[in-house]
Amino acid sequence: METYSFLRQLADSWALLALTLFFVGVILFVFRPGSRALQKDAAESIFRNESRPAEAEHKEDR
Repeated sequence: METYSFLRQLADSWALLALTLFFVGVILFVFRPGSRALQKDAAESIFRNESRPAEAEHKEDR
């Protein structure tokens, strides 16, 4: 069997199965019970040390 044909069959079957299982695993991990608080904390982490809005830069009129 040629190398290309072997790799093509491998990608068509086992790689597709592995990627599908990985995708399902990520979805189950994200939607597991009790993860809402962790996801909310991660989403708001960029605002944790912000005490006031950033000042707008003043552009000179041309």
